Amino acid sequence: MRTRVAAWRPAVAGVAEVFHADFVDHAYPAHTHDAWTLLIVDDGAIRYDLDRTEHGTVGAEVTLLPPHVAHDGRSATRHGFRKRVLYLDTSVLGEELIGAAVETPSLSDPQLRDRIHRLHRALVHPGDAFEAESRLAFVRERLSGHLRTRPGGGPPAPSGSATVATGQLAGRLRGLLDARLTTGITLVEAAATLAAHPTHLVRSFTRRYGLPPHRYLTGRRIDLARRLLLAGMPPAEVAVSAGFYDQAHLTRHFRRYLGVGPARFAAGADPVGRT
Repeated sequence: MRTRVAAWRPAVAGVAEVFHADFVDHAYPAHTHDAWTLLIVDDGAIRYDLDRTEHGTVGAEVTLLPPHVAHDGRSATRHGFRKRVLYLDTSVLGEELIGAAVETPSLSDPQLRDRIHRLHRALVHPGDAFEAESRLAFVRERLSGHLRTRPGGGPPAPSGSATVATGQLAGRLRGLLDARLTTGITLVEAAATLAAHPTHLVRSFTRRYGLPPHRYLTGRRIDLARRLLLAGMPPAEVAVSAGFYDQAHLTRHFRRYLGVGPARFAAGADPVGRT
């Protein structure tokens, strides 16, 4: 019998739990959660009853089950299903949206599904919490756009979007990131400090500098790591000193940026590492 599960609570505000599961014949009894259940299916299909109405979900769709409403779940295929789930606090989506979610729990939105997929990839690595925060903000924005009825179908303008010019706001965020290069800063804290909505903050930075804030921060940390490695500091100490979660986190990003690991770079085994 194929049953694989992985569950953890990431250090990302608003995400109560991440749950990945691969089931063949498991069936969930009717139950409720006090959090939103955001579900994507990677293989197979699922049938479920929500508030006594039958629904189904397949790989192309996003399913959002509201808190406090009874639902169950079972495989709709003989070979089972593989799914990834995020349990989101009501601080991410308010309880006033429960009624809308009961009416339309399945969302056909490829962009939203891709955003959720990328959020899951970031949540797998504890050191990528800042990236995960940014991706969660855009998932929340997209979900709210589906659940809220408004003229034109678009989300309302983020709070604080008109108070500071885009270029000035981006520059202030860059200053915060540079000042907190090794200690880090959460997107929530940055948004509060700059009096800007998180998604507007990320968009402004990306528009001004051509890359999102989490990639800017990682690149700056890689630059610092290179200097420390060339000064003779061991990779394990470099990881902590340059603001990475651990040595594995440093190595993964270092290889992505430079094509070689930190130790090989420091040993001068690849001249590309000196560019």
